[in-house]
Order: sequence, then structure tokens, then C-alpha cells
Amino acid sequence: MAIATVNPATGATVQTFEAHDDAEVERRIAQADAAVAELRATTFAQRAQWAHATADILDAENEQVAQILTLEMGKPIGQARAEVSKCAAGLRFYADNAASFLADEPLEDPSSVNASSAFSRYQPLGVILAVMPWNYPLWQVVRFAAPALMAGNTGVLKHASNVPQTALYLDTLFARGGFPEGAFRTLLIGSRQVEAVIDDPRVKAVTLTGSEPAGQAVAARAGDRIKKSVLELGGSDPFIVMPSADLDAAVATAVKARTQNNGQSCIAGKRFIVHADVYDAFTEKFVAAMDALTLGDPADESTDVGPVATEGGRQDLIDLVEDAKQAGASILLGGNVPEGDGWFYPVTVVADLPEHARLVQEETFGPVASLYRVADREEALRIANQTTFGLSSAVWTQDDEEKAFFVDGIEAGGVFVNGMTVSYPELPFGGIKCSGYGRELAAAGIREFCNLKTVWVA
Repeated sequence: MAIATVNPATGATVQTFEAHDDAEVERRIAQADAAVAELRATTFAQRAQWAHATADILDAENEQVAQILTLEMGKPIGQARAEVSKCAAGLRFYADNAASFLADEPLEDPSSVNASSAFSRYQPLGVILAVMPWNYPLWQVVRFAAPALMAGNTGVLKHASNVPQTALYLDTLFARGGFPEGAFRTLLIGSRQVEAVIDDPRVKAVTLTGSEPAGQAVAARAGDRIKKSVLELGGSDPFIVMPSADLDAAVATAVKARTQNNGQSCIAGKRFIVHADVYDAFTEKFVAAMDALTLGDPADESTDVGPVATEGGRQDLIDLVEDAKQAGASILLGGNVPEGDGWFYPVTVVADLPEHARLVQEETFGPVASLYRVADREEALRIANQTTFGLSSAVWTQDDEEKAFFVDGIEAGGVFVNGMTVSYPELPFGGIKCSGYGRELAAAGIREFCNLKTVWVA
């Protein structure tokens, strides 16, 4: 695969980059390995100072970086600025909380294990490989790098091949903030070279955010080498609306949940499961609000939805919607590819899906929403759980019994009640089933790549 910046709004190749050869990959891994001892010898306070300085750089360069994100993957410019700001906030969060998250945990009664003292200690593993996607090209990396570096690990990044300018910006960002040279390095390599990096004995673990096939390949290789892996894969999140919901708020949030980042988010609400009592009213408001969105140039401040990031991604949407049409589904909005340059796909709403339609089971990575009419909460839960995914979910109800029913019953890594899924630094993030395993963010995220060492003193 070519490593290149291709503007998805025009389809034009802006810049191509030479992949790193084996010698350069070796040099960069060696740098990261050498930085392990140096970083581990520093204090949390020193690392926190560097993390805050890195966050300050992001704030100072917000506009410049946002323009890179918009150019490379088509994110609307306002959302790109917000992503850069979120990365700065994530760095500050771990700077301020890493020491408490990784503090020694003493056993309250060491005499119960015949010891004078006993405790658990978190220690860094070493070099961690991050295989990251293009949809949140800065945040996906920073939410790994911030806790990893604050824990005393170093990182090497294999970024998506269509966001090389973002990858190269990240290559120097942390050193500019004060972290040791080599503590975080980008590898400009193709997917086929990832196995060799996982095999390298200096690389101790791997984290991947991406597709299910990519996750299977990385997990299999890491497992073969007995190395820890964390996977955050796809999602087809249910967005359930019950009769007691605030309908106007639910519609407004549903539109944002489905179309943010041009609909290219693993945690986006994708399947809108609506109780029959409010289905018609919700559908009328939802379709009207979706139709009011502006599709266009992501660099234009007035644009709500930009292009799909890749030509192949748009073709996937075309195929899924065409399959739904052939299966007898109703297209309430969109569904036809606009003429002109770039990889635009219209905001689309599909209803009356038969069980055999691919949209029922497969993830739609773009601005396509599926509507389901259900008779009761049991049917809503069945449809919510019928896919192989289990990343997150949203439930809209004012009924406390219904809240408890869905919170307990939905098979996912998260349930957001009367809201939409958001990845907050303060909360663990990740999925189950084919959406992956392990957690990012919060205390759980920083502990994933630490050795939990038991210490017993006679």
C-alpha cells in the first residue's frame, strides 16, 4: 500500500512518502529500547512536566494540526480542532493522575499471608507497538501514548498509511515536549511489516485500534509470541429510544452520534432501535434533521459532513446500501452517490431492514443510519445484542426500571443513558465480543501495559 496523503474531498494525491527500510525500522526500535531505561529512571513528577509541555505544544499548534487532519482524512475543520484540544486534555489528565493510578497497593493485613508487609507494584513493560487507524488520527494515538509514557513505557507507532503527515507530526511531538529522544517513534511501514515488529524481542506488547481482520492478525501474532495485546475493533452500536424519552433531545443526539466524524466512528450510534409508540414521531424528526445537514468541503466552516476518508470505504457503503435495497429495505433519505470529485456519500437513513440484509450485522463506517421498530423492551434488547459487536450503546428512557434492564442486559463495553457514547479520559473504554478486549483510558488503560508485581516481605 502506498504511504500518501490523498485529499478525500478531491481524490487528488497531495504528497507521497518513502516507507522506512529495514535499517531505519531497526534504528527506531533501538532508539525506543534505549529510551526505556532512561524513562523508567525518571519520576512521575518529571514525566508529568513533559506531558504538560506536550499538551501546551498541541494547544499552540491547534490550527496547523487541525488542517492536517482535515486534509488527510476529511474531518470537518471544527471537529478537527476539537480533536487536537481533546488530545491536550488527555495528556494533562494522565500527567495529573498517573502517580495515583500506579501507586503501590498494600495488603491491609499482611499477617494473613505470614508477612511483615505485602504489596502490589505496577511497573512498565518496555517498548509497546501501537497500530492505529485514520479516523481519529491524533486522539487514537495520544490516548495510548499519554498513559504509556507516563507509566514509563516507550512507544513505536505504525499509523494508517493514509495519514502520514499526522504520523510524522507525532514522531517528534513528545520529544519536543521534553520526553527522551526515542521515547516515541513513528515507523512508516506497510501492514505486511507489522509481524516483524511484533516478533522483535525488544517489543513487549501491542495495542491495535482498527478492523476485525486486522485485530485477528495482530492478536494471533502476539499470542504466538506470548505478548500482551489490547484490541479496540469495530462497533455497530445500538441507540435505543423508549416511549418516555425526551424525543427532541434524543433526535438531536442521534443525529450527532451518527454523523460526527463523517459517520466514521467505531462508537457512533449506528442502529436506531425505536419503540413503536414513538417510532413515527422519532423517524419524522430524525430524517428531517439528517436532511438539514450540509455535505461538502470539510475545510469550510459551514460543512456538517465531509467525505468518506477512502475510496474503498465509500464503496463499502455503496455495497451495503445497495444490498439493503435489493433485500427490500426502505431508503428514507440519501442512498445515491453524488456526482463530482472526492469520496462523498450522502447522509442516508434506511428502514424496514429484513434480517438477511448485510446492514443488520455489518458495521457501516460512514453517514448511514439504520432504523428498527420494536414492540417492547425485550425486542429492543434482542436487536441490540444480535450483532457480533459489543463496543458501546445508548439508551433513552426516563423509566428507572428500564434503565436498569438495559444497563444490565446490553452486551457491550459501555452503556450511555440519555446521551451518546463519548471516550472520556476519566472512564475505561473498550469492548467485548468481536469489538475486542482490554481497556484504554482511566486507571484501567494505564495499567494494561504494566507488570503487576507482587512483593512479599517476611
